Amino acid sequence: MSIYTSATAIAVCAIAAPAAAQDTKPQTAWEASRTVDEGDMVTTGVARGRDRLNSATSTSAIKENDIISIAPRSLAELFRNIPGIRVNAGTGEAGNSYTVRGLPLVNDGSKYIQIQEDGLPVLEFGDLLTLTPDIFVRADLNVAQVESIRGGSASTFASNAPGGVINLISKTGEVEGGSVMATIGVDFESYRTDFDYGTKLGDGWRFHVGGFYREGEGPRETGMNSMRGGQVKLNVTKQFNTGYIRVYAKVLDDRAPSFINTPLLVSGTNANPDFTDPRGIDSQQSSLLSPNLPRSLWLGASGTPTQGSLSQGTHAKSKSLGFDAQFSLGEWSITNRFRYADQSLRSVILFPSAAAPAAAFATRFGGPGARLTYAAGARAGQAFDPSGNGLLTLSFIADSDVPDVSNMTNDLRLSRVWNVGGGDLTTTAGLYRSSQEYVSEIGFTTFFHDAVGGGQSVPLNLTTATGIPVTQGGVLVYGTPTGNGNTKNTDLNYQVTAPFGSFNFAKGKFAIGGSVRWDNVRVRGSIINDSGTKPFDINGNGSISIPESRVTFVPVGVTFPVNYNHDYVSYSLSANYRVSEPFAVFARYSRGGRAGADKILFTPAVSTVTGALVNSVAGHDTLRQAEVGLKYRKDGIVLNLTGFYALTDETNAQITTNPATGLAQLAAVTRSYKAYGLEFEGGIRRGPFSLTAHATYTEAEIDAAENPALVGNIPRGQPKLLWGLRPQYDSDMFSIGANVIGTTGSFAQDVNQLRLPAFTTVGAFAQFRPMERVELSVNASNLLNERAITSVSEGAIPASGVVMARTMYGRTVSASARFFF
Repeated sequence: MSIYTSATAIAVCAIAAPAAAQDTKPQTAWEASRTVDEGDMVTTGVARGRDRLNSATSTSAIKENDIISIAPRSLAELFRNIPGIRVNAGTGEAGNSYTVRGLPLVNDGSKYIQIQEDGLPVLEFGDLLTLTPDIFVRADLNVAQVESIRGGSASTFASNAPGGVINLISKTGEVEGGSVMATIGVDFESYRTDFDYGTKLGDGWRFHVGGFYREGEGPRETGMNSMRGGQVKLNVTKQFNTGYIRVYAKVLDDRAPSFINTPLLVSGTNANPDFTDPRGIDSQQSSLLSPNLPRSLWLGASGTPTQGSLSQGTHAKSKSLGFDAQFSLGEWSITNRFRYADQSLRSVILFPSAAAPAAAFATRFGGPGARLTYAAGARAGQAFDPSGNGLLTLSFIADSDVPDVSNMTNDLRLSRVWNVGGGDLTTTAGLYRSSQEYVSEIGFTTFFHDAVGGGQSVPLNLTTATGIPVTQGGVLVYGTPTGNGNTKNTDLNYQVTAPFGSFNFAKGKFAIGGSVRWDNVRVRGSIINDSGTKPFDINGNGSISIPESRVTFVPVGVTFPVNYNHDYVSYSLSANYRVSEPFAVFARYSRGGRAGADKILFTPAVSTVTGALVNSVAGHDTLRQAEVGLKYRKDGIVLNLTGFYALTDETNAQITTNPATGLAQLAAVTRSYKAYGLEFEGGIRRGPFSLTAHATYTEAEIDAAENPALVGNIPRGQPKLLWGLRPQYDSDMFSIGANVIGTTGSFAQDVNQLRLPAFTTVGAFAQFRPMERVELSVNASNLLNERAITSVSEGAIPASGVVMARTMYGRTVSASARFFF
């Protein structure tokens, strides 16, 4: 019997056999940690919980004990273990990017995948500017399992999630007791304590509480106490004979650094490049973050300076309160999920835009004979010493002040099973309603600094050959290096109303199903971006310096309205045939949509006069998918194989490097994409040995584009093959295992010139149980210290021989002691 199941599955079991459920002695947390959970119930992205072999969907689950073994350093590292999911995990704890089955990853975030907690979205849109759902989610001992669904019914059982859903499901007190786990970084600075506890209180009541707190520099050297904070989650459930009601809450206050780019030296050819670290920078273990670098300083909507420190990193706060309820009223089943989350963010992120040999870069910005001097640190005022790596870096700080990104979500469903023609007809009708606030200001500060890691980088001043200052304190401009239009103020409310319905008719071995959803998006509010620069004493020292002569500003009291409604229809049709007890085949065709959200703001799609949607085609992007698959499960062997085909329309903005200037730029994208391939997931268990594996082969191409030269090219960052292996051996006293995840090579950009190398990361773990209720463990992530490059800004090798890249964490080893009670 499954130990950890979702709230819906628990309720179904409780309704079916409440007396038996109350008579069953609950497992202890210690027993649960030593028990294999073989449950195979689908509850995410479907109308009702079903056995996977009876569901025409592609689903997976990572159970709690597997999460403990993997010990991911971030949510992104955990999601790399899900079949079909491509994760750019180079940004750190949060701010990473996710896509599925070859769907385009044009910008950061998770446009086509919705990340949920307990069945409701963390954010209505997964790719808001500087906001990704993983900012507000942490995987800790509260998580019972992570469920995922790719394609299929995600189009109609969730809004703005046509590619799939990843759902973190919390423990709810079925398991008796809990644990405390203390973890330290062996080769990096991190101190963390996790705890959780659950119990039954009698008379149908039970509860669970858990959380964590951590602090330290983190997996990369920053010279600061960059990671600090934690969360607490609590839920209380009352079980009745005909259902349950659950109230839950979460408080999150956590900060972590974001790692956008690091310079790499590149030689060879575009087809066969050789990447190496510049002297003084370790791309796996270090970063360019440093307490010596300038503070963020910019003009906000109030017209007064706003400042921030890089030590703030990505600081997320969330206070949420919600409830789940499910009841059986005669032959009808009613389910309602509700949550209100008060969420805010302040992120101060270093964005290294470009790096090049210092002499060439200085000449470009300061003219022939321009000179560089240190602007801070022990060598302040001295001439730049090129004997290190000789590189000059142009970076900007992206400072996002998001006081309100709260959301309210309610999902109501009514289901009934009818006996029709000797079969079971399951019908479901529902109404989804959400309100997503998006109040945000973002400003920029651009400066020069040396390319030194280990938290030691310092700003550099630039003067002309005649001694005229170009910078002050290293600052080149109070804005972005590419000019105006990037400083943005947004004050919007998105309301989504989506009625939906489904049917599933099952008779004998055969089942057919269909579902439909109508999404109506109502958008109200205002936006404004900077229209130019002006002289302004932004640092308040009483004089106007060279960079202060061109301060980017937003006109005070001037805004553009946003006022439009937009709707679209999604549908899905499926068939499932249970060939035999262990074997089933299925097919599905789906059409889903994803609202344009903030990606169509500041574009001709929205009128700056009325706020109306001028280009209705840009109101949402359409995703059409076909799937066929087979599933097998018997005697400890699991095999799932799915073929897929997808056509995607995409309206977005993409960050690339301008070949002429070498600087980061934001370009509009209007395209369609095609992808097809094969997804595999399997596992085998024989006594103490187990092996799980997954692989996704994808052929993808740009089908149409604003630049005809890109048509037929492979989308940037898209590998042919993603794969993973997790062998494990368990005994009463110890467990050992490995987690191997690989990706083949890909192109850095859509122009299909510079190739990114394939990489394989190897994780390993060992758990030792010297006595009852005590578990000691050691975990290594990226044990072989592989340089795993997830993205490169340049499309081809530049003349400077330096590119800006994002890389995953290098080797990190942690040790834990866990005590059960």
